[in-house]
Amino acid sequence: MKKLIFALTCLVATNFAQAQSTEKNNEIKLNIANTIAIASVEFGYERFLDDHQSIEGMILINDRINYHSESGSRKFETNSFKVGYNYYFGEEYAASGLYVNPFLKYRSGEFSEAAPNAEFDADLLTDMNSFIIGLGAGYKWNFNDTFVIGPFVNIGRNFSDEVKDRFSAIEFNAGLNIGYRF
Repeated sequence: MKKLIFALTCLVATNFAQAQSTEKNNEIKLNIANTIAIASVEFGYERFLDDHQSIEGMILINDRINYHSESGSRKFETNSFKVGYNYYFGEEYAASGLYVNPFLKYRSGEFSEAAPNAEFDADLLTDMNSFIIGLGAGYKWNFNDTFVIGPFVNIGRNFSDEVKDRFSAIEFNAGLNIGYRF
Protein backbone atom coordinates (compact mmCIF):
# COMPACT_ATOMS: atom_id res chain seq x y z
CA MET A 1 0.00 0.00 0.00
CA LYS A 2 2.83 2.39 0.88
CA LYS A 3 4.58 1.57 -2.41
CA LEU A 4 1.39 2.31 -4.37
CA ILE A 5 0.86 5.65 -2.61
CA PHE A 6 4.54 6.53 -3.20
CA ALA A 7 4.25 5.64 -6.92
CA LEU A 8 1.06 7.70 -7.26
CA THR A 9 2.73 10.65 -5.51
CA CYS A 10 5.74 10.43 -7.84
CA LEU A 11 3.48 10.28 -10.90
CA VAL A 12 1.51 13.32 -9.77
CA ALA A 13 4.71 15.24 -8.91
CA THR A 14 6.24 14.43 -12.30
CA ASN A 15 3.13 15.53 -14.14
CA PHE A 16 2.89 18.64 -11.98
CA ALA A 17 6.45 19.58 -12.93
CA GLN A 18 5.58 19.16 -16.62
CA ALA A 19 2.44 21.31 -16.25
CA GLN A 20 4.20 24.39 -17.66
CA SER A 21 1.77 24.49 -20.59
CA THR A 22 -1.73 25.92 -20.23
CA GLU A 23 -3.33 22.56 -21.02
CA LYS A 24 -4.40 20.73 -17.85
CA ASN A 25 -4.28 16.98 -18.47
CA ASN A 26 -4.33 15.72 -14.87
CA GLU A 27 -6.93 15.58 -12.14
CA ILE A 28 -6.86 14.38 -8.54
CA LYS A 29 -10.20 13.67 -6.90
CA LEU A 30 -11.90 12.54 -3.70
CA ASN A 31 -15.35 11.01 -3.20
CA ILE A 32 -16.37 13.39 -0.42
CA ALA A 33 -19.88 11.91 0.03
CA ASN A 34 -18.68 8.43 1.03
CA THR A 35 -15.91 9.85 3.19
CA ILE A 36 -18.50 11.74 5.23
CA ALA A 37 -21.31 9.16 5.18
CA ILE A 38 -19.53 5.82 5.73
CA ALA A 39 -15.86 6.67 6.42
CA SER A 40 -14.74 5.10 3.16
CA VAL A 41 -11.87 7.07 1.60
CA GLU A 42 -11.94 6.96 -2.20
CA PHE A 43 -9.31 9.03 -3.94
CA GLY A 44 -7.91 8.88 -7.42
CA TYR A 45 -5.99 10.27 -10.33
CA GLU A 46 -7.31 10.89 -13.84
CA ARG A 47 -5.16 11.47 -16.93
CA PHE A 48 -6.88 13.08 -19.91
CA LEU A 49 -6.06 11.70 -23.34
CA ASP A 50 -8.07 14.40 -25.14
CA ASP A 51 -11.22 16.51 -24.56
CA HIS A 52 -13.45 13.42 -24.45
CA GLN A 53 -11.36 10.57 -23.02
CA SER A 54 -9.37 9.77 -19.91
CA ILE A 55 -8.00 6.88 -17.91
CA GLU A 56 -8.25 6.76 -14.13
CA GLY A 57 -6.89 4.94 -11.15
CA MET A 58 -8.67 4.91 -7.79
CA ILE A 59 -7.71 3.67 -4.33
CA LEU A 60 -10.62 2.79 -2.03
CA ILE A 61 -9.76 2.45 1.66
CA ASN A 62 -12.38 0.76 3.87
CA ASP A 63 -14.34 -0.21 0.76
CA ARG A 64 -17.76 -1.48 1.81
CA ILE A 65 -19.89 -3.64 -0.42
CA ASN A 66 -23.31 -2.12 -1.15
CA TYR A 67 -23.10 0.27 1.82
CA HIS A 68 -23.35 -2.46 4.47
CA SER A 69 -22.83 -0.92 7.89
CA GLU A 70 -20.43 -2.01 10.59
CA SER A 71 -23.13 -1.98 13.27
CA GLY A 72 -23.09 -4.59 15.98
CA SER A 73 -19.96 -6.69 15.78
CA ARG A 74 -19.42 -6.55 12.01
CA LYS A 75 -16.22 -5.16 10.58
CA PHE A 76 -14.85 -4.57 7.07
CA GLU A 77 -11.10 -4.68 6.65
CA THR A 78 -11.07 -4.19 2.89
CA ASN A 79 -9.25 -2.03 0.37
CA SER A 80 -9.74 -1.82 -3.38
CA PHE A 81 -7.93 -0.65 -6.46
CA LYS A 82 -9.89 0.42 -9.52
CA VAL A 83 -8.79 1.27 -13.07
CA GLY A 84 -11.21 2.68 -15.58
CA TYR A 85 -11.73 4.50 -18.83
CA ASN A 86 -13.94 7.60 -19.03
CA TYR A 87 -15.66 8.88 -22.15
CA TYR A 88 -17.17 12.39 -21.87
CA PHE A 89 -20.11 13.50 -24.02
CA GLY A 90 -19.94 17.22 -23.11
CA GLU A 91 -19.08 19.90 -25.66
CA GLU A 92 -18.81 22.99 -23.45
CA TYR A 93 -15.49 22.38 -21.63
CA ALA A 94 -12.74 19.84 -21.91
CA ALA A 95 -13.66 16.58 -20.18
CA SER A 96 -16.86 17.70 -18.52
CA GLY A 97 -20.55 16.89 -18.79
CA LEU A 98 -22.11 13.44 -18.93
CA TYR A 99 -19.68 10.50 -18.98
CA VAL A 100 -19.58 6.70 -18.92
CA ASN A 101 -16.94 4.68 -17.08
CA PRO A 102 -16.26 0.99 -17.73
CA PHE A 103 -13.92 -0.29 -15.02
CA LEU A 104 -12.07 -3.21 -13.46
CA LYS A 105 -11.70 -3.34 -9.68
CA TYR A 106 -9.84 -5.62 -7.30
CA ARG A 107 -10.81 -5.83 -3.62
CA SER A 108 -8.66 -7.41 -0.93
CA GLY A 109 -9.28 -8.02 2.75
CA GLU A 110 -11.87 -9.69 4.90
CA PHE A 111 -15.21 -9.16 6.59
CA SER A 112 -15.82 -10.43 10.11
CA GLU A 113 -18.89 -10.70 12.28
CA ALA A 114 -19.64 -12.30 15.61
CA ALA A 115 -20.96 -15.83 15.45
CA PRO A 116 -24.58 -16.34 16.55
CA ASN A 117 -23.39 -18.14 19.68
CA ALA A 118 -20.42 -15.91 20.49
CA GLU A 119 -19.59 -17.73 23.74
CA PHE A 120 -18.55 -20.93 21.97
CA ASP A 121 -17.89 -19.96 18.34
CA ALA A 122 -15.16 -17.80 16.84
CA ASP A 123 -15.96 -14.86 14.62
CA LEU A 124 -17.25 -15.71 11.15
CA LEU A 125 -14.80 -14.51 8.49
CA THR A 126 -15.48 -13.89 4.81
CA ASP A 127 -12.53 -13.60 2.42
CA MET A 128 -13.36 -10.49 0.35
CA ASN A 129 -10.61 -10.93 -2.29
CA SER A 130 -12.37 -10.57 -5.62
CA PHE A 131 -12.38 -9.05 -9.09
CA ILE A 132 -15.25 -6.80 -10.10
CA ILE A 133 -16.12 -5.69 -13.63
CA GLY A 134 -18.55 -2.83 -13.93
CA LEU A 135 -19.95 0.23 -15.61
CA GLY A 136 -20.43 3.67 -14.17
CA ALA A 137 -21.96 6.95 -15.26
CA GLY A 138 -21.89 10.46 -13.93
CA TYR A 139 -21.85 14.15 -14.63
CA LYS A 140 -18.91 16.47 -14.08
CA TRP A 141 -18.96 20.27 -13.83
CA ASN A 142 -15.67 21.98 -14.68
CA PHE A 143 -15.06 25.37 -13.06
CA ASN A 144 -12.44 27.47 -14.89
CA ASP A 145 -10.62 24.27 -15.93
CA THR A 146 -9.30 24.01 -12.36
CA PHE A 147 -11.94 22.71 -9.92
CA VAL A 148 -14.42 19.96 -10.74
CA ILE A 149 -17.38 18.46 -8.93
CA GLY A 150 -19.84 15.80 -9.95
CA PRO A 151 -22.10 12.94 -8.88
CA PHE A 152 -21.61 9.40 -10.14
CA VAL A 153 -23.09 5.93 -9.85
CA ASN A 154 -21.42 2.54 -10.48
CA ILE A 155 -22.75 -0.98 -10.78
CA GLY A 156 -20.47 -3.99 -10.94
CA ARG A 157 -20.42 -7.78 -11.02
CA ASN A 158 -18.41 -9.57 -8.33
CA PHE A 159 -16.72 -12.85 -9.33
CA SER A 160 -15.95 -14.33 -5.89
CA ASP A 161 -18.14 -17.27 -4.84
CA GLU A 162 -17.44 -16.66 -1.15
CA VAL A 163 -18.47 -13.00 -1.39
CA LYS A 164 -21.57 -13.90 -3.43
CA ASP A 165 -22.61 -16.45 -0.79
CA ARG A 166 -22.43 -13.86 2.03
CA PHE A 167 -23.48 -10.70 0.18
CA SER A 168 -24.56 -10.23 -3.45
CA ALA A 169 -22.95 -10.73 -6.86
CA ILE A 170 -24.10 -7.24 -7.92
CA GLU A 171 -22.41 -4.26 -6.28
CA PHE A 172 -23.60 -0.68 -6.20
CA ASN A 173 -21.56 2.45 -5.44
CA ALA A 174 -22.36 6.15 -5.75
CA GLY A 175 -20.93 9.40 -4.55
CA LEU A 176 -19.88 12.97 -5.18
CA ASN A 177 -16.35 13.59 -6.42
CA ILE A 178 -14.54 16.86 -5.92
CA GLY A 179 -11.30 17.40 -7.76
CA TYR A 180 -8.49 19.67 -8.83
CA ARG A 181 -7.00 19.87 -12.35
CA PHE A 182 -3.42 20.72 -13.10
